Order: sequence, then structure tokens, then C-alpha cells
Amino acid sequence: MKIIKIKVNNYRLLRKFELDLENDLSVIIGKNNSGKTSMLSVLDKFIGKRSNTNVFSYDDFNIDFQKQIERLVVSSAVDDTIDNIGITLTIIISYDETDNLSNISKLMMDLDPSNNYVVIKFEYILTNEELVNIRTDYANHKKECAKSSKEAKSINEYLKDNHKRYFKMSKRALGYDPINSREIDEEYVDLGKENNLLDKVINFKVISAKRNVTNNDSDRALSTLSSKYYEKKEDKQNQSNEVQDFKDALRSTDSHLNQIYNGLFSNVIDKVKKFGGLNKGDSIIKIASSLQHRELLKGNTTVMYDHDTEHSLPENYNGLGYLNLITMIFEIEILLSEFRRESNIHESPADINLLFIEEPEAHTHPQMQYIFIKNIKDILTQASQGVDGKEFNLQTIITTHSSHITSECDFNDIKYFFKTNTNEVYSKNLKDLEKEYETEVQSFKFLKQYLTLNRAELFFVDKAIFIEGDTERILFPAFMKKMDQEFPENPLLSQNISIVEVGAYSQIFEKFIDFIGIKALIITDIDSAKKVPRKNNKGTLVLEIKKCKVTEKHARFSTNSSLKFFYSTSFELFKESNSSVAVTVEVDLHNVDNEGELGFLKSLDLRGKLLRKHSETKQWMQKDDGNVLVIFQIPEKNSYKKTYHARSFEDAFLHLNQDFIIDNLDRFQSLKNKENLKTSKDPYLLAEKCINKKPSFAMEILLNSKSENGLDFCNWQIPAYIKEGLLWLKN
Repeated sequence: MKIIKIKVNNYRLLRKFELDLENDLSVIIGKNNSGKTSMLSVLDKFIGKRSNTNVFSYDDFNIDFQKQIERLVVSSAVDDTIDNIGITLTIIISYDETDNLSNISKLMMDLDPSNNYVVIKFEYILTNEELVNIRTDYANHKKECAKSSKEAKSINEYLKDNHKRYFKMSKRALGYDPINSREIDEEYVDLGKENNLLDKVINFKVISAKRNVTNNDSDRALSTLSSKYYEKKEDKQNQSNEVQDFKDALRSTDSHLNQIYNGLFSNVIDKVKKFGGLNKGDSIIKIASSLQHRELLKGNTTVMYDHDTEHSLPENYNGLGYLNLITMIFEIEILLSEFRRESNIHESPADINLLFIEEPEAHTHPQMQYIFIKNIKDILTQASQGVDGKEFNLQTIITTHSSHITSECDFNDIKYFFKTNTNEVYSKNLKDLEKEYETEVQSFKFLKQYLTLNRAELFFVDKAIFIEGDTERILFPAFMKKMDQEFPENPLLSQNISIVEVGAYSQIFEKFIDFIGIKALIITDIDSAKKVPRKNNKGTLVLEIKKCKVTEKHARFSTNSSLKFFYSTSFELFKESNSSVAVTVEVDLHNVDNEGELGFLKSLDLRGKLLRKHSETKQWMQKDDGNVLVIFQIPEKNSYKKTYHARSFEDAFLHLNQDFIIDNLDRFQSLKNKENLKTSKDPYLLAEKCINKKPSFAMEILLNSKSENGLDFCNWQIPAYIKEGLLWLKN
């Protein structure tokens, strides 16, 4: 028996929200304010320890829903279709023939053996009748305020103070249509008085991110937890030998202390005797030791850790990371004991035990985060299988901001939360991404390995820059800093941006970019090429594509695979519009007017380079509101007013910064044929003949940079195509 889906409506950011749960572990990831804490909160308020009381506040309502309610209250129109609206939590459970159905039999709405689903719906709702009452009461409130010359509350303020008078909590079992995978709201059983039954079906426990972990001298969180852990062990009806030994030791200590107390308190006891009483023994007292095993552990134990082979230090001397990790292990063990319901051997664990661990990475360094996620699944699996006692059914949800934890997780366990607008979030299953790559198995394998080994932080960023190689990787932080100094508004270095090196294979990431919906800047080279005639082995004249200058007479192609992919639809349309001439080798070679795909790329302005994936065709289309910008070299004037269209980053930089290179020529060890830099003004040839090692060239650009008047890297310029891309990204 497992929870397969959780649905939430109108709770904070969870407006129309669905979350699929895995059988054992579901790892929820996402950027800040993407609904992870809201997920925990709504579960806690409906099925957690606070579920027996109404702890909802008006701020728990989704902002759009608040606006809807406020419009309904001030409206005089009657709409019978508006009924039972509010916050809802729907839990869909699946079961099979191996499960004990005694607890859920009351929740089963369909005895068809093929329908093995149970639906429980928790609600905090407003009926149509109560909506009418709000209208009446609010109108009366305004009248009373007018009489006494007081300012009436706004409808928002009125509902903040009074929503609990009108919204009511309820619980229902619903019917379910397995063919269409939907709940049947009209078929239901009221569960308002079935708290005990629901406790037998779902047991929900939480380890909150707000853990009591500090290393102040006065704080002993682990010692307190050790006491709680003992209480759970002591509550077991079948107590272990260790618990009995502990109690026997206390009784023996009590006996020994009684003898000591007789001497220690003899003076005052003798004085008390002198005051006598009406009855014999009234003034005869003794001091008896009564060590309480629980209280003894609470205040009189200290968790120590080994400092070295000879010395131990108290817990508050340890780092917060270790304290957090050890605290979680203690808390997990305590909650596992509660799931097993060890205090009563006749009470069985709930059908489903749901453990929610919030942000386990607090205070821990990456290696500890790896260790935690590697081991936690084994600990939970062994516990649920009855290694430490009763066997029970356990599902775990972990929320995290940690790319390190994410990288160690099973891809199929990950749930990605993302915001679509200010007031709403959605959840995606990462295993669904594999379906997008079903015809590209190797690409998905590469992506999965790359993300888990190198770039799991992409799940948590707002924006990403995809670059080709080492040159850009070395220089881009400097580019971003230089841009921030020139354009200080919305600084790039203050934004959540990841730089990803992808070579010429940014297209492998295109489905992932679309899946997580981030803003992406793809920086590549135009890689111009032309067709050159040659004879093959049979002596037939064929055309071979070779690289060339962008402005060369027969340059009509790009060899860049990323550009060919992202603009494939546009290329096809461009070819169709220029396909009136029957092409032969001779015609193709001399047809200068038809500039081909290179001509199309050269014609694009910045707006033309913006792309968005079509939801149906799955093709990247040119869109003004695109979330992806693919940029490449464009014509640019240098300080000598000479315009040049570069083919790659290197010739773009040389064209713009030739004086910078010449002024520091002796310090550019990566350059060869240096005399050419003084005699030639052709950036294309200089890039071809003079740059020996591109990464070294990039390093030497930084090493020869100067700062002046508070501006860094002021003695060279960023190529225009990179500049326009970063300006788009920063805003």
C-alpha cells in the first residue's frame, strides 16, 4: 500500500498542485520559494500533529484565491456553482492483494477488483451558505463602523480576522475513476468522526529544518535526544536486557545512597524528631534515594565524541555539521520507534508511514551531505523491513537545496519544483525527462552522468550560460564583473547563474533546458564555411565544405552543430524560399546571391536569436519572449573604425583588442609567430597563425589586465556578441 499522488489546491504557492510519490524515497528539489516548505506545512496541518485543531491563517490561502474570495464577497451576484471552495489536500493511495485492507475498507468506494485505489480528501472550505453569511456580516460591519464614525476594515482585513468563522475543516473518502485517473467528488463518505481510523491508515512525522542544533556551551541537544531515545526504548513492552540492566543499576545505587543519606542528613533528622506529633512517627523522617531513570538521562548525561585515542570532548565542542548529522540520526531513530508503535505490542503500525525530512544539509559540508544521502536510504529500508522490531510500510520525502545531495540521488527519485508565475508552482518528475530522450538514449545517458557528476546545481539556478570551451570558462567571470561595473543595475555576479561548459553540444541540453524552464544563454561560434570543389576517387567533381572567413565570397554555410539544431526549422524555411533554382555542382559553386544558412544567421538581430520550444511540435521557434538566446559573432567596429565579422572568439577578441595584445606582446607566452601581429591587420589569419594554446591565451588576457579608477579589466574590450548576450541575461 503506497501513496502515489498528493494534490493541493489554494494553499500558498500550491494553487493547483500535484506531486507524484515514489514507493520508497522522493527527493524534492527546487530553487528558494518554490513551494517545498509549503508542501510540508499543508501536510502537517491536515495529517500531522496539529491536524486536530484549526491552525490555518488567512495568509495560507493562495494570493489569487484570496482575490477570488474578496471579489465574491463584495459581489451581490448569486452563483450556485461556487460551493465548497478553499484549501484542499487530496491523497491517492494504491493497494494490492497482498495488503491488509481492514483499515481502508471503510474508505473503499468501489469493490471492482480492478479499481485498487483509495482517495482521502482533507478540506478547509467555504460553502455557499457561509459565503452569504460573510456578505451579510461584512455589510453589517461597515454599517456599524459608519454609525460610530470608525474606519471599516477592508475585506482583506475582515477575512484575516474572521475566516475561521466561515471556513470549516472536513475529511472525506472519495470515489476514483482509474481509467481517467480522476477523483469522483460526488461519491464520498464523510470521515469527520474517523480520526482513529485515519491514524491507522496514515502516520505522518516530520524532521523540520528548524532543528535545535547549536554549539553553545549551555545547549545539549544531543543529550536531550539521548533521553528521548531511551524513553522510546523503555516504553517498549518487550524491554531489552539493556533497559532492565539500567533499572537494576539504579535500584542498587538507590540502596547504597540510602545508607549514605542516613549519615548525611542525621543531624537535621534528629532535630525534626524533637518536635514530635500527635501520632507516633509523625516527626520521624528519612531521606530516600529515588533516582528516576528518565529524569536522570535528561539532565545528567552528556554526549561525548572522540577527539583522539585518549581524550573525549562534549558535544558542544563539535562542529555544527556533525551535530546536525548526529541529531538527525537520533531524531530518525526516535520517529522510527514511533512508527513501529513500540509502546504497545498489540498495536500495529499504520498502513502507511510518511516521514518528511526537511533540508538535511544544514551546516554540513559537501562530503557530509554525500554521506547522509548515501546511507539514509539503507537505514530507512532496514528499519521498515523490521531489522529493529516490527516491520512497517515507510515512504520518505526529503526536501533539499543541496546540489551535492541531488547528485547522489537516484534520478528517478527526484521531483523538481518550479515557479511559473508569482503565485503558482508545479512539480515535475525527473524520470519523465527520460521519456523526452527516448530516441536519444546515449544523449540522455551523457546528460544524466554530466548532471550528477558535475552540474547538479543547474536544478537550483535561475539562469545558465552554456559555453563551448576552456577559453570562455576562464574569461567569463571577468566578462561578468566587467559588465557589472559598466552596467551596475541588476549585477550578474549577484544573480543565481551557472556557467556550463558543453563544447559544441549544447543541443544535448536543450530538452533539459526546456524541462526545468530556466533562462539560458548559449554562446557559440558562427563557424562560417564554403564549398570547395575536388575530385573524388572516381574522378567525379564533388564539393567539400571547408572553413573560411565569414565575409568570403562563397561563404554560405555554418559547420556549427548547435546553430544547425536550434535554427533547424528556420533553416528549412529559408531553404524553401530559395529553392527555385535547380542546383548542380557548378551552379552551387557560383551562386553567390543565395547566401544559404550563413546568410540567414547574418541577417538575425538580437530578437531573431530568441527561441522558445513549441509545446506541440517540440521544435525551437523564434519568439520575442523566448527563454533561450543563442548568440554568435556579429560585425563590429574596432578603435580604428574598421568593421570586421569574426568567425570565432579568438579573432573577435584580436580585432577589438589588437593594441592591447601588441602592448603586452612579450608577456603573451602562448602566442607564436609574433611578428605577424605587428605586420598584419587580418584578425582571421592572426587567430589561425598566432594563437598556439587557447586556454593559455585566455589566462594571459587576465594576467595582463589592468585596473584603473575602480574599474577592473579596463585595458581590453568584450566582443559585442558576448556583451549583448550578457545584457539580455542580466535583465
